[in-house]
Amino acid sequence: MNVTQALAQAAGLGIERLDAQVLLLHALRRSETDRGWLLAHDTDAIPSEGEHAFAAACARRADGEPLAYIVGHKEFHGIDLKVDARVLVPRPDTETLVDWAIELLAAHEEPRVIDLGTGSGAIALALKKAFPKARVEASDVSAEALAVAQANAARLGLDVEFRQGSWLDGSQGRFDLIASNPPYVAEGDAHLAALRHEPRSALVSGAGGLDAIRQVIAQAPSHLADGGWLLLEHGHDQAPAVRGMLQAAAFGYVASRRDLAGIERCTGAKWLELG
Repeated sequence: MNVTQALAQAAGLGIERLDAQVLLLHALRRSETDRGWLLAHDTDAIPSEGEHAFAAACARRADGEPLAYIVGHKEFHGIDLKVDARVLVPRPDTETLVDWAIELLAAHEEPRVIDLGTGSGAIALALKKAFPKARVEASDVSAEALAVAQANAARLGLDVEFRQGSWLDGSQGRFDLIASNPPYVAEGDAHLAALRHEPRSALVSGAGGLDAIRQVIAQAPSHLADGGWLLLEHGHDQAPAVRGMLQAAAFGYVASRRDLAGIERCTGAKWLELG
């Protein structure tokens, strides 16, 4: 089998061409960005070892397994994160939250930040990279997820303090910014079938999908510095509800940010001490 035949075989399984190219390069142990090599060697025979690896990878992708799990990593906000089925695959949508956080923290020399439900460590590590002097903490209830995040931090040389726990439980002191990409999918949501390979506990949050966000908003005021911000990622249709919860909790400057698709993907607010 040559390169052209392999890619045609993947197409027959319903795999998108770009995904098939990445899987083939991975199976051939070449850089996954070297798609030009495939074009230049389209009639080259694939070694049997690479052919078997490619077939196995295609079977996994055809079954709906995320590409990032198969190749073992995902780029996020300029950093390369190792990922597997213990954590959600970092999405480009979450970069909207990171960009907003970077804007808010720019005026702080040594901000104190916490990432709740850190998963692979994506948000915490991106912020630590952007602000080397920041004190960045991250929590997750899952010990398995924390193991992935800690390994990413060690490999990237980024000093983040990790803690196992539910949201802000056990956190000490006050933060300049609390960020979170919590579970926000409603139980019974039709999209869950397509997400079956990812950890359900990191996706689903009650009948309406807002249970985790509600908990974080309730805990945040006692952990935010005066003038500190809470930023939350949420579902495509949840921004009005999240803004309402923040306003009801006496937050100020409540606003939402849109992702690259124009969807209100993140909502944040500022905590101002009364009196």
